[in-house]
Amino acid sequence: MNRYYVARKIAIHSALLLAVAGVRLVAADELPKADTILDKYVEVTGGKAAYQKIHSEIQTGTLEITAMGIKGKATAWRAEPNKSYTEIELEGIGKMQDGTDGTVAWSLSAMQGPHVKEGAEKSMAMIQAKFQSEVNWRDIYKKVETTGAETVDGKECYKLVLTPNEGSPITQYFDKQSNLMVKMTMTAQSPMGEIEVESYASDYRKEGDLLMPHKMRQSAAGQEFTMTVESVQYNPDIPKNRFDLPDEIKALVSKK
Repeated sequence: MNRYYVARKIAIHSALLLAVAGVRLVAADELPKADTILDKYVEVTGGKAAYQKIHSEIQTGTLEITAMGIKGKATAWRAEPNKSYTEIELEGIGKMQDGTDGTVAWSLSAMQGPHVKEGAEKSMAMIQAKFQSEVNWRDIYKKVETTGAETVDGKECYKLVLTPNEGSPITQYFDKQSNLMVKMTMTAQSPMGEIEVESYASDYRKEGDLLMPHKMRQSAAGQEFTMTVESVQYNPDIPKNRFDLPDEIKALVSKK
């Protein structure tokens, strides 16, 4: 429950109202700064130097649509500064692809066909593709602030609102004890319009020198998804054409 500046009842005695308000203002002033929390996250997950040694990565795992019992394999390739390609094979649904070559952001699936992302949808895709965003958050967000504290899965957390240079704000929750990020909410743009997305990160374990979540639970558009990371490769050999646009996307881009 959000306890930050909860609407106050009208008090009979104005002196009491001012006293309560004063206490709450002091409490708000004592919240740690958002930039301190974000920088500390980098330190507790391995440190800036460890992040900067990595220039590309491949993650493999599974994706499950919980209510439908549908499960499949997921693989994500990423490289600096902002290239990404994700491929998901779901039972009975087929292949879904999503990526960016650093300039064009796109998606492709048997259900929806080829799609080139524009506007706010593209802005969010490029934020998500930004390599080492944990370290380089100052390049992404024009404003970060700690707005309060909430309990997430039994953990007392600081609530941060991050406003990107382009696109809608993102809210992240950091465990007060470990300073690990445990929850994130955002409004995502899609071909179907705006979608509220809520994500939970857990099972933090080391891969090389970095501590990272191996389980992500996400709810969006009335569905719940669970992503489980099974392996991570840092600085692997990635084919040069891995991030090239698929022919279907090239055709759409040429039309535009």
